[in-house]
Amino acid sequence: MRKAKKWAVVLTALLLALSVLSACGGGKNNGGGNSGGSGDAGGTSSSTGSQTGSNTGSSEDNQASETEPPLEISIMLPIFKTNYPSDDSPVVQEINKRANVKLHLEWVPNSSYTDKFNITLASGKLPTIIYVPDVKNPNFVNAVKAGAFWEVGEKMKNYPYLSQANPVIMKNSSIEGKNYGVYRGRALGRNGINYRKDWLENVGLEPPKTIDDFYNMLKAFKEQDPDRNGKDDTYGMVLVKWTGQWASGFDIIKLWFGAPNKWGVVDGKLVPEHQTPEYLEALRFMKKLYDEKLINQDFAVYDSAKWNDPVVNGQAGVIVDVTDNAARLDDAIHRALAQEGKDQPDVHFVDNMIGVVGDHGLRALPTSGFAGMLAIPKSAVKTEEELDRVLAFLDKMNEPELQTLAGYGIEGVHYTLEDGYIVRIDDPVKLESEVEGLNQMLPFIPEDQGLKVKQTPLRQKTAELQKEAEQYVVPNPAEPFISTVYSQKGQQLDNIINDARIKYIVGQLDEAGLLQAFETWKKSGGDDLVKEMNELYAAANP
Repeated sequence: MRKAKKWAVVLTALLLALSVLSACGGGKNNGGGNSGGSGDAGGTSSSTGSQTGSNTGSSEDNQASETEPPLEISIMLPIFKTNYPSDDSPVVQEINKRANVKLHLEWVPNSSYTDKFNITLASGKLPTIIYVPDVKNPNFVNAVKAGAFWEVGEKMKNYPYLSQANPVIMKNSSIEGKNYGVYRGRALGRNGINYRKDWLENVGLEPPKTIDDFYNMLKAFKEQDPDRNGKDDTYGMVLVKWTGQWASGFDIIKLWFGAPNKWGVVDGKLVPEHQTPEYLEALRFMKKLYDEKLINQDFAVYDSAKWNDPVVNGQAGVIVDVTDNAARLDDAIHRALAQEGKDQPDVHFVDNMIGVVGDHGLRALPTSGFAGMLAIPKSAVKTEEELDRVLAFLDKMNEPELQTLAGYGIEGVHYTLEDGYIVRIDDPVKLESEVEGLNQMLPFIPEDQGLKVKQTPLRQKTAELQKEAEQYVVPNPAEPFISTVYSQKGQQLDNIINDARIKYIVGQLDEAGLLQAFETWKKSGGDDLVKEMNELYAAANP
């Protein structure tokens, strides 16, 4: 078995050497050409970006890349739907053609992505590119320290788009000052509240301004027949089992009560969020919502792939998540009504807002300016030459045409153009099976420069809202720190808190049991983590 593996490695090396020689030193930038872009989340097109894309590499490089065989690339990505594009989707095939690659997509449901990521990491059988949802994930940090992933920060400077990466986001996505993946850019002030505007009008309420107003909205959505169908079949807010970077809405809501964003500073020292009274107050609020059935009773097992369904189907009225989801919800409601012949094209059924005010003012949960990153394992990409080609592919995905392709599909097949804006076809099944989810591989560096869907009043408002939210975001003061304790015990520590939080909300733990779980956290390495984080904080703030 070992001999076979050894010969396989030798043979691979020989074939690679031959392909490099036959490609005449094939261009690092792997071709050029204009290409175009996507994403609901905004960004303006830039003539500079387009010109850069069209001048990628020298003519000799381009000639070489044409003779180079397509690079086989496997990518592990999260999916938010139960239907998704296969490798033979016409959109994937078009990406293959334009980028001179052969893609194999490994889709993982978003709600279970972290578990699958950890299992895949432990197995050692890694794809060419793997989406890393949390750069501080202890298992990923340990793998990086063990040399399992390529450092790409310096190499990104060699590519027309990747070289325009934001230095602040590069720092936020770094591990000990180095970058082990290409970040996926996102708006900083992206999180907030999405709600059924028509329901709010039907129950005679104004958009909520305070936490009490928010509670009253959820209560009215459950008790006052907001859809006017004469049935007791609605509730306030839909939550999901996902406990990732935003913990299914709770991490946004806790800030309204004054809780910190992961770590707070009290008397000049870092304190973990769950050790603050404000965090406990926010949990009591969540328990109240659960006890009064204002949130779905199955949230602890509810798949995030179905997060939007209850709002679109007229069961729930609120989702606390990214505010750009409002437009997607609104589009889906219009599609559903159109199929019944009841659509009102000029009406927005969904609206959004940054948040509600508690005793600590208006507070919003920021992103880090990125939503995870795309990392390249050394076990799958063995040489610098191959690494250069993989990075060239990720660079090319920032070309406007390819952003559009991965975000919206093929013109005339998946969308039409109207006044320069995208109008999607009215066929959700086709869109899901051929397009949706492919934008998960887009870095959006330096920004989303592709074609946009028609900028409805709601989309325009969302862009303004996300910009405004930046002044209210609550930063995590420990964001840049990498803890040795956390890299060793972080997953276990996070699980203790996540499990206790859910059990408390659903009534399987009382408050004494919750506090006992917090003590277990301390004894399981939490005290050591707090000590180390404060040492890092003191060193960074002398």
